[in-house]
Amino acid sequence: MLNKVRGLFFVAILSLVYTQLIKGISLPGCTDRCGNTTILYPFGISAGCYYPGDQSFQLTCNERNNKLIFGGNEVINISHSGELRVLNTRSYVCYNRQGEQIGRQNRWSRLGNLTFSVKNRFTAVGCDTYAFLNTNGLGNYSTGCMSTCVSPRETNGSCSGGGCCQTSVPRGSNYFRVRAYSFSNHSSVYPFNRCSYAFLVEDGMFNFKSLEDLKNLRNIKRFPVVLDWSIGKQTCEQVGRESICRGNSICSNSVRGTGYICICKKGFDGNPYLSDENGCQDINECTTTSTIHRHNCSGSSTCENTMGHFLCNCPSGSDLNTTTNSCSRKDRPEYYGWTKIFLGTSIGFLVLLLVVSCIQQKMKNRKDTQLRQQFFEQNGGGMLVQRLSGAESSNFDVKIFTEEGMKEATNGYDESRILGQGGQGTVYKGIFQDESIVAIKKARLGDNSQVEQFINEVLVLSQINHRNVVKLVGCCLETEVPLLVYEFITSGTLFDHLHGSLFDSSLTWEHRLRIAIEIAGTLSYLHSSASIPIIHRDIKTANILLDDNLTAKVADFGASRLIPMDKEQLTTMVQGTLGYLDPEYYNTGLLNEKSDVYSFGVVLMELLSGQKALCFERPQTSKHIVSYFAAAMKENRLHEIIDSQVMNKDNLREIQEAARVAIECTRVTGEERPRMKEVAAELEALRVTKTKHKWSDQYPEAEDIEHLLGVEILSAQGETSSTDYDSIKNVARLNIEAGR
Repeated sequence: MLNKVRGLFFVAILSLVYTQLIKGISLPGCTDRCGNTTILYPFGISAGCYYPGDQSFQLTCNERNNKLIFGGNEVINISHSGELRVLNTRSYVCYNRQGEQIGRQNRWSRLGNLTFSVKNRFTAVGCDTYAFLNTNGLGNYSTGCMSTCVSPRETNGSCSGGGCCQTSVPRGSNYFRVRAYSFSNHSSVYPFNRCSYAFLVEDGMFNFKSLEDLKNLRNIKRFPVVLDWSIGKQTCEQVGRESICRGNSICSNSVRGTGYICICKKGFDGNPYLSDENGCQDINECTTTSTIHRHNCSGSSTCENTMGHFLCNCPSGSDLNTTTNSCSRKDRPEYYGWTKIFLGTSIGFLVLLLVVSCIQQKMKNRKDTQLRQQFFEQNGGGMLVQRLSGAESSNFDVKIFTEEGMKEATNGYDESRILGQGGQGTVYKGIFQDESIVAIKKARLGDNSQVEQFINEVLVLSQINHRNVVKLVGCCLETEVPLLVYEFITSGTLFDHLHGSLFDSSLTWEHRLRIAIEIAGTLSYLHSSASIPIIHRDIKTANILLDDNLTAKVADFGASRLIPMDKEQLTTMVQGTLGYLDPEYYNTGLLNEKSDVYSFGVVLMELLSGQKALCFERPQTSKHIVSYFAAAMKENRLHEIIDSQVMNKDNLREIQEAARVAIECTRVTGEERPRMKEVAAELEALRVTKTKHKWSDQYPEAEDIEHLLGVEILSAQGETSSTDYDSIKNVARLNIEAGR
């Protein structure tokens, strides 16, 4: 708690110091302060005092407490570099000892033309907690995290599980809504944690102390948040001479990708949006106390200020050394001997310096080579090379790429090349010199579990040769974290086509049935035809890619497991995604091929209904799509939940049969589910022969439907995804809105 108080105090001190250093802060005749906060133009609090035509630059001064307000939030400070810092209220939900809700607050804000900075972090605090952040930008965006623990433990400021979790937020959003939830109403952690909290906070401004914060976070109601602002929506190139940058200032494109800001030229300081004595003024480098702008004249040289710069002058009879800005006496005959000695010594020193530099460069190159080799070995490179070159080689040729090749293909991992970010790292668009395009996946730095999943994905994909599996082109193992290189799939994910805003949701019944058949056939191949049986363990619509022909490509094998020929199941740490996780696997930790069957059944229900796997806007007992389907089948109203775009009188029979397949796949007990080979055959029969299914022609009996409602243990009672939350926190992401 003391650390957070110190952090807020530090922000206040910075704001006060910044205020004292700024010149020309507002338009003449306009109020330039509200309490202890400085108002910098283009912001203002009254008409004519802020940038015209944009109400986002109008602030309010609360006369009752002398607080500067923007969008209902107290302003901490304003920066000419395009940032506005405010104090934002956190969201919470609290419960009493009986598990009854006694208080809730969901926080939302609209920011006008200002947007959230990527310097912020979405944070959730609590030992029985999950939280969502909904924003808008290039489209609706949601993210979230969950935090669980059974007892408080000291964390030394780390917010990475055990009562606290954080995730990044997107750039460019001007609206957000923060909501906090509890899995079990804090009934199991009530003695030390009664509330779930969620809030935005500037990165580095919140240090989590579990022993204090789990009980006392409610005493801190607001956290510093960074907002980005800029002038207009045009870049500097587009606005040209029409920019509002005045005097000795220049135009600079905004970091948020829209609009521009003004900055003072080098050697000038002040408000770049104002002119004359109120704008950017020359800095007197000879007298300023600022270490940033002070002159570097030394020795007997004296400083002379010039417009935007300074000169170092020497007295008569001496010359200026432009390297050191110091003065030395002019050459005279009596000094020629000493000059030769000096030159000889200097040349010898330079030669020695050159030799030392060459040796250091060679040592550096050798060290870099050793470091790359060390990374290669620790990333499993030796084992991979041995496996690819052995007698039992992989089913396809995996290329080993160099670190330089990866940097060149991604333009130095430029942000503009990012295709997506998720629990397993960042995916970049790579372009090789031959203009071939690939997708390059890079694990998060310092996350050893992700490195293990990357190596596991290479080993799993080395056993697969199937047209409906995303092809692994190669990998790079000589970097600190490994990189995987895949074929580039152009048309997004199945989730995007069903639920996203980037594609029209125009998949016909023929498309959806074919996609379901391709996925089922792929899983059947993995379970029965691969050289070693493979359980995918994370089948979901976000892991099904579609190419230009809408052909399904199964991706993301980081969580997959190879099943030895002499075993039918494995005992593993529970891993998967909320909504798709097999309840039997969740309860027992026993992984077998029926776990993939359950996940496929959920995907098939999404294809039929166009509904998400989890939806909190549906009734409590139908938040999970399996419960939603089961209830509709039981009440003989299947037609009400099928996507209206696909159902017609010609395919009603096929849709009913496909729905029955989905219901059979999602039975709670794995033994009652069909194998993927049987599922693939049933679906193929719908398309080719349209023959009668071997399963019942009528809807499932009432007792069967009741049996299916057991999925509520994974939906209505908490929507959790693991029995070991500390180890699953980076895998079981809350993908309710974003899908990945």
